[in-house]
Order: sequence, then structure tokens, then C-alpha cells
Amino acid sequence: MAVLNINGLSYVADAPADTRLLWVIREHLRLTGTKFGCGMGLCGACTVHLDGEAVRSCQIELADAEGSRITTIEGLDPKGQHPVQQAWLELQVPQCGYCQSGQMMNAAAFLDSNPSPSDSEILDAMQGNLCRCITYVRIKKGVRRASEIMGA
Repeated sequence: MAVLNINGLSYVADAPADTRLLWVIREHLRLTGTKFGCGMGLCGACTVHLDGEAVRSCQIELADAEGSRITTIEGLDPKGQHPVQQAWLELQVPQCGYCQSGQMMNAAAFLDSNPSPSDSEILDAMQGNLCRCITYVRIKKGVRRASEIMGA
């Protein structure tokens, strides 16, 4: 059994050590904000923070996550007051919304390391997260707006 620190709480996961973190989060712990997209680490729908870094949870084994600080979309800000969450709501970024938890987790980690990015830096940072509804212009505006909120 692995003990995980997720969103500031301790969870015991009774799963094999090679189980992907995505499945532990979604199926064992029922934190379903993290989405399954491709299972190959290519789309970004399953993005979570591992010790503050945006990672694809479908590529992380349970044994490799133990002892790390894990944050899912549910823990970004439980009241929805993180600047990225505020910007997404204000600008109505999502269309279908399926990829948006991964988009927001990627944006939050990016803005933690670069709180005042240029448009090209935003595009580079968000490029690995796919949106099947093609809302990339709104996503870029959302990251920009979150940056402004953080600076206020």
C-alpha cells in the first residue's frame, strides 16, 4: 500500500506499485476532475502537479509518486479562487470542458515559474495540452488574464 499526499491530505492507495497515478486518482480515490485522454502522455488531459511541476499522471507510476506532494484540479483552490480558475470563469474559456482541468493545471504550474509571460511563451508552454474543440485563442487569453490577476 502506498501513502499519497494529494491536495494536502493523506490517502492510502491499495494498488500495485506500477499502477498509473491517473487510475489511482480517478478510480481508487474518486477524484474525477483529472481526466483520461490518451493514456500515452500526449494530450495533457490528465495533468496534475507533482511537487509543483505539471506532469502527465497517466505516465507516472504509483511507486514514483509516493512521497511527493500531488495537486489535482480539486486542490488547485477548493473555492475556485486560484487566478487561473478565476480567469477561466471570467472569460468562459471552455467549450466542452473535457480538457480544461489539464489546461488549467498546466497553466498554473507555468505561471508559478513565469508570472508575466509573453504571448509566445504562453503558446510554447501550453502547446502540449490538446483541445479538441480548438479553443486555443480563449486558452491563451485565459493564461494572459490569470497572469494579470496574479500581478494585481
